[in-house]
Amino acid sequence: MKKHFLLLPVLGAALAGCPANSLKTAGSADGKPDILRAALDTTVAPGDDFFSYANGTWIKNNPIPASESNMGIGKKVQDEVYARLRQTSIEAADAKAAAGSNQQKIGDFWAVGMDSVKADKLGATPLKAELDRIAAMKTAADVPGVIAHEIPLGVRALIGPRVGQDDKNSDKMVLYLRQSGLGLPNRDYYFNTDTRTKNIRAEYLKHVANTFKLLGQDEATAKTNADKVMALETALAKSSRKLEALRDPYANYHKMSIAQLNKLTPGIEWKSWLAQMEFTNVDTVIVGQPEFYQTVGQLLKTKPVADWKAYLTWRVAGSFAPTLSSQFVNENFHFYSTVLRGAKEIRPRWKRVLDMQENALGDALGQLFVKEYFKPEAKARYDTLVKNVTTAFAEHIQKLDWMSAPTKVVALDKLHKITPKVGYPDKWKDYSSLKIDRSSLAENVMRANLWDYHYELNKLGKPVDRTEWGMTPQTYNAYYNGSNNEIVLPAAAFAIPGLLDADADDALVYGYAGASTIGHELTHGFDDEGSQYDAHGNLHEWWSKEDRQRFNQRVNGIVKQFNGYTLLDSLHINGKATAGENIADLGGIVIGLDAFKKTKQYKEGKKINGLTPVQRYFLGYALGWQMHVRDESLASQLLTDVHSPAQYRVNGPMADVPAFYEAFGIKPGQKLYRPDSTRVVIW
Repeated sequence: MKKHFLLLPVLGAALAGCPANSLKTAGSADGKPDILRAALDTTVAPGDDFFSYANGTWIKNNPIPASESNMGIGKKVQDEVYARLRQTSIEAADAKAAAGSNQQKIGDFWAVGMDSVKADKLGATPLKAELDRIAAMKTAADVPGVIAHEIPLGVRALIGPRVGQDDKNSDKMVLYLRQSGLGLPNRDYYFNTDTRTKNIRAEYLKHVANTFKLLGQDEATAKTNADKVMALETALAKSSRKLEALRDPYANYHKMSIAQLNKLTPGIEWKSWLAQMEFTNVDTVIVGQPEFYQTVGQLLKTKPVADWKAYLTWRVAGSFAPTLSSQFVNENFHFYSTVLRGAKEIRPRWKRVLDMQENALGDALGQLFVKEYFKPEAKARYDTLVKNVTTAFAEHIQKLDWMSAPTKVVALDKLHKITPKVGYPDKWKDYSSLKIDRSSLAENVMRANLWDYHYELNKLGKPVDRTEWGMTPQTYNAYYNGSNNEIVLPAAAFAIPGLLDADADDALVYGYAGASTIGHELTHGFDDEGSQYDAHGNLHEWWSKEDRQRFNQRVNGIVKQFNGYTLLDSLHINGKATAGENIADLGGIVIGLDAFKKTKQYKEGKKINGLTPVQRYFLGYALGWQMHVRDESLASQLLTDVHSPAQYRVNGPMADVPAFYEAFGIKPGQKLYRPDSTRVVIW
């Protein structure tokens, strides 16, 4: 699925309209809380740093916990839901529910997950069968068969098969092969020469060696095997594409027959290999990065079996380390959370178990949540909000001075065919074939991964289910799916911690949900990548050549703007990699504002706590990015994420919006001020 995620401060979970007691808020004249006023830092000029002006006091009052790499509104929302998930799980564990029921599965997953004594006693025993299978390999010819066994269990080993809609025929489910198999976040970590990244590489080698030692290897053997892992992964990384290169859908689409794939990778017999992974009757595949698979073929021919044993042992142990004994858990935490993201202490076990449970049984939990926490009146409000923002977008398209009339007709057709999914799905996943028991956390996670693998595998050759959701309703996120031409807006995306939905004024809601979520996702259908898909979700050029050129000129303007933002000494935002998200942020703001201008609150123009409706709208947008992060996490984001850091998701687009200048009196000489001629205008 082609998903463009609205990366809210964390990928967590929450539900709309649920109040929290932990957030102190200023009150308005009618006694209702005003979280926008409470968050302001009026020592900062809006024209110098609107992000800090809007969120500064909240950030000062909400330091980053030692167990986290960031702190933001998403963490507050997530904590509310964690509390409910925890109570639900405890009740399920004590309920003696019917075998095979969702409640039994939730309860057993929770009970064994929380049993740290049992986990410590088991050590790496839950992985014994997989590790023995790897150790039994005699020659490199045995490697593909072992990889075919590990991938369905959730191990990212060497290759990346997945089932998805054909980018050029969205009614057909096909097999994709993507670059994969790295233990570091992406290729840049293997080659960048700055001190920060070089240190991460050194720590990674230690981490891999330490994991081998936990498996019983002596220090010398562990070090030798870690070196083998690094050499093999570096070879894979060398043929992996950079973050920005992965955003070009045409350049990452290479449909091949099995015979052509065999020719691309001499020595690999793909029909047999795919059959081992249960991909039967597959005659064509779509290869994302052919050069990567050429390297895969070369490595399978040239690397000795000892190297593959080291690599696959590491991939299995690393994949499931969080589910094993405390030694494995702590070693995994040290590298992936402390070294990479700066967390000082590990998160409570119950939160980590809830995260795994969400991945395994998300829809089962979702059914319980929406029934109690996402009320019909909240859904009705956001259904209406989607319609209003869509109408405003249509008016924007009609008024564009750079798009020709024929292309506008096609653009409007695509907009009106975008399917909005609001709150929760109409049907839920059936987990009846998934076995969950109290044997071990690792085994439950492996079985859940295998269930999910078969769930996706079974879509091959069948009609596309366009009603399916790719997120659970308790997920604090949203996405645009180009292949379905849809926006998916989970209930949690509308949650405002500390505030009942009924107490949130339209200005706040249109900024927070209308701009940063709904307008943002709608705009993804027309960003640098999404605009290449037509109304039916097919990769197809529906623009005139001249319109595309004019559009690309504007995209180049936003790329240049964000390339100019430097953070953490020499690191800067990757304007090309983040272009789609930056376009969507800017589009969401201007479209959401026009939708808000039709409301009673805007027309009356009354101030609340000294803030005009338009000021509150912009502050509502900034509320969605109310967060701060550790330097280590920020550095990682700049290398691996297509989303700009939160501060620049506010300050960047605001600097391009004339109504923002008017609302806050932005003048030349202030840091955010950009002359008219340099302001980016797209949608």
